[in-house]
Amino acid sequence: MTIEVLRAKLHRVSITEADVNYIGSITLDEDLVDAVGFVEGEKVQVLNVNNGERLETYVIKGERGSGAVRLNGPAALKGSVGDIVIVVSYAQMSLEEARVFRPRIVFPDERTNKLKG
Repeated sequence: MTIEVLRAKLHRVSITEADVNYIGSITLDEDLVDAVGFVEGEKVQVLNVNNGERLETYVIKGERGSGAVRLNGPAALKGSVGDIVIVVSYAQMSLEEARVFRPRIVFPDERTNKLKG
């Protein structure tokens, strides 16, 4: 038996852009992608703290050091610039693996989306 568990979480970043005319996804500063261990094209869930919206999309790497957190395509209708979001990914694993697995959780500065320290 396998279960789905939290693999990685980017906790509380602010949306910097929302572009409905883009081909869909969430663009994240490459520093954030690397820090949390996301993979470009990986399916993620975006949880909007301001309005309760939850959506699934995939990761696109944005300019390194830019602080970019951009909702693209239809996802852009689920949040506004300045909204705080949490971005999570999950992994399937056995019960035995899940019992010892520890997700990677990153807490950037939610005003600048820059890594702390």
